[in-house]
Amino acid sequence: MASLQNSLQISALDLRLSIMAGVLAVMAVAFHVVTGNFLTPENLYNIAQQSAVVGIVAAAIGLVIVARQIDLSVGSVLATTGVLIATLMYAAGWHWVPASLAGLALALVIGLYQGWLVAYLGVPSFVVTLGGLMSFRGVAFLISDGRTQPVTDASFLLIGGGLDGSLGPTLSWALGLALSALIAWNTFSRRRSATAHGFPLRPLWFDAALAGFFIACTLVFVALMCAYKLESKSVAQGIPNPVLIWGAVVMCMAFIVNRTSFGRYVYAIGGNPEAALLVGIPVKRVMLQLFLLLSVMVTIAAVVSVSRLNAGTSSLGNGMELYVIAAAVIGGVALAGGSGTVLGTVLGSLIIQFLESGLLLLDVGIGYRMVIIGQVLIVAVVFDVVYRRATGERMT
Repeated sequence: MASLQNSLQISALDLRLSIMAGVLAVMAVAFHVVTGNFLTPENLYNIAQQSAVVGIVAAAIGLVIVARQIDLSVGSVLATTGVLIATLMYAAGWHWVPASLAGLALALVIGLYQGWLVAYLGVPSFVVTLGGLMSFRGVAFLISDGRTQPVTDASFLLIGGGLDGSLGPTLSWALGLALSALIAWNTFSRRRSATAHGFPLRPLWFDAALAGFFIACTLVFVALMCAYKLESKSVAQGIPNPVLIWGAVVMCMAFIVNRTSFGRYVYAIGGNPEAALLVGIPVKRVMLQLFLLLSVMVTIAAVVSVSRLNAGTSSLGNGMELYVIAAAVIGGVALAGGSGTVLGTVLGSLIIQFLESGLLLLDVGIGYRMVIIGQVLIVAVVFDVVYRRATGERMT
């Protein structure tokens, strides 16, 4: 394995992502062989929408785990935020924009409170957010008084997808072609930059094959979304809006990780908090900002969730902490901190949703599904340990 990495000039993390992509492909083919309808446009369209909420939160909680922290309260905070938004729209008659901003403000207050306890008082994040898991679920119940708050604003409901919440075939293909061109340009630009700075280059065929693979995945995805058409409509659905929002979040998080000092600080803190502090990194401030960033992403996920369900309820996000942490870990985020990618959380989210969807198509009961998904998380951690030993990555 080490010789393969050296010859192709790829990191252990890149190799891990390739393995995860292979696992995803094998799962898709296996479930389709067993069920006969897993890879249909309708099922993949639904999977894409269902993955968005988990993927949005996983992209942020992955960074939290990279910094050696954890947040077990994301599902409860999502419920609190979502219920507040729905209640303001239904009971108070607010427009969805100020209602969503009020939900964001509440989420930021919660993030500020929990982040301050962790960063400045030194309370373990596990304890703080475990308390939040219970407390904010209760707050959601109090806001809604235990009742479902329906949402009927037509423009708001477009955010969650549904009948009309998608781009349509023309815009979907335009976006797919634009993303393909961006992938090709990024590959060319990276090779040119490496040459200019005298860095070793990976084989041209490997970079070309890698770019071709991502371009093919993009275009196949667009084709599948455009192949799904409702009987009541004359045109195909195209890419659903929740996926667009997820994609925008992933691009934003990737920019933060790769292009900002904040992103570099997070990885430095996760690698060695004491050393990060000694070299002048404002560890406490970065930790607080990290919890605030997670609050923003949870609010976005809450808006999508309420829009998809056409209602706000205190049961929103129930069990989400398991799914987002599992998505991050399966995607290669190290529980020991200091390692992980945003793209990995995307693959992890898709693996979780593929598994969930495949088990549903096989008519596996909820109890068995919970057992299987929980064991998959354990297998992912075991794989993480074994893989790091095989590749020589840092274990602690």
